[in-house]
Amino acid sequence: MTFERIAVIVLDSVGIGELPDAADYGDKGSHTLGHIVHRVPNVSLPHMRKLGLANIAPLDDLAPESQPAAHYGKMAEVSVGKDTMTGHWELMGLRIETPFRTFPDGFPAELISAFEQETGRRVIGNKPASGTEILDELGEEQMKTGAWIVYTSADSVFQLAAHEEIIPLVELYEACRVARRLTMKDEFSVGRVIARPYVGQPGSFKRTPNRHDYAVKPPKPTVLNALHNQGLDVIAVGKINDIFDGEGITRALPTKSNAHGIEITLQQLKSPFHGLLFTNLVDFDSLYGHRRDPEGYARALEEFDRAVPALLESLTERDLLFITADHGNDPTHTGTDHTREYVPLLAWSPAFRQPGDLGTLATYADLAATIADNFNTSIVTHGRSFLAKLV
Repeated sequence: MTFERIAVIVLDSVGIGELPDAADYGDKGSHTLGHIVHRVPNVSLPHMRKLGLANIAPLDDLAPESQPAAHYGKMAEVSVGKDTMTGHWELMGLRIETPFRTFPDGFPAELISAFEQETGRRVIGNKPASGTEILDELGEEQMKTGAWIVYTSADSVFQLAAHEEIIPLVELYEACRVARRLTMKDEFSVGRVIARPYVGQPGSFKRTPNRHDYAVKPPKPTVLNALHNQGLDVIAVGKINDIFDGEGITRALPTKSNAHGIEITLQQLKSPFHGLLFTNLVDFDSLYGHRRDPEGYARALEEFDRAVPALLESLTERDLLFITADHGNDPTHTGTDHTREYVPLLAWSPAFRQPGDLGTLATYADLAATIADNFNTSIVTHGRSFLAKLV
């Protein structure tokens, strides 16, 4: 069975249990979905449960479905790392052997000096920090001095925060391009440079939706490139275009929230296209995982679950939907970093007659291999297609 359209929705950071090597990453015992359901009473996910979410792994009070409506399983990450780019790149067929650099003590003085000289503003911060806490600490100083707030995290990121009323967005974005160029050097290399604009007054600062990511290109062509080269549509919703630095993308549709991402995804599914629709819903990770907020995370999961019926109703028998994730971010775990976990996989189409258990897939790249198989592309991915099981 093959399909004219495939939609992949990445629930950013919605992991489903520790990988065998989780201890190597400091993540032993992590289980994003399991711990949210355990911690937050009466989490209601009836539609994903019906598809088979609770059949993938035990989820406390969410009982397994006796006859799941979707094919279900989980995928292991084999790349080195647990960051957004590595996860997405593996989903699209790569295996990343060299992790991105991180800077747990802040960025080297040489990099900061060069950045200050080229942008004409000094830097404050320059340390790992939560995006909200760094604003509480330095936002007022930034407003008074016009300095850049530079910070990083356990992830491989150079984050640049500026008050929109103090430093115009156009200047912030240009400064990010400067940082991106400077961090292309091996000794300063980071996966992403991120613009983090904010507004408000001391005590009530709020980040705006005008975030922008500046990533490096994937080291090899992905299935996105193969589809593009074949003349098929590759529609990127949310930060997908940034993660792949535009490689293989035919149309990019940025979003401001999970709700906005769901709305745009539904609009695209109701419009004609031939190829891949690839959506990232980032709020799970950025608003709730990193901020260690299991209650907020649970509410975001319920919001997505309420949208599932509309998503399914938008599909015909020539369509295939995958719901998955790119890594974990257990909000009950120590620290504020991603967690090394399996990710869930739900596959649904009105054409399915015998949905069942896909088991544990050896790599996220099995998804890419399946997409490539469906569209009969010649690209060789790291994964193995399970298309023949989707009946």
